[in-house]
Amino acid sequence: MKVDRTITHFKVPISPDHREACLGPDGAAAHVIRVIKMIQGRWKLPILFRLFADPTMRSSQLSRDIPGISQKMLTQHLRALEKDHLIERIDFNEKRPRVEYRLSEEAHKLMPILIEARIFFADHPR
Repeated sequence: MKVDRTITHFKVPISPDHREACLGPDGAAAHVIRVIKMIQGRWKLPILFRLFADPTMRSSQLSRDIPGISQKMLTQHLRALEKDHLIERIDFNEKRPRVEYRLSEEAHKLMPILIEARIFFADHPR
């Protein structure tokens, strides 16, 4: 495979031994991009931070606590976060349906990174 050396990411100052590990199809950049896509969306971060603050919540509570979110968007984002294994849906199988949501173990690992990103932004000159 011929590689075009004019591509910008080849100018990243890393040793040739580490270049493939960082920039290849299974490299660090690919993994970070995957995480960003998982949390991308107007309401996903507010949902994650809200569930981080309270261990379990019903969708009606989330709807009340996140101003401006429609029921449709809340449902779509909850399903997407569940599909990406960032939240867990707890169905109590009761006659009157009762469902709660909580952060998954993977999301609990991600939250300190998101909090650091918030701190970075607050400290970053605009």
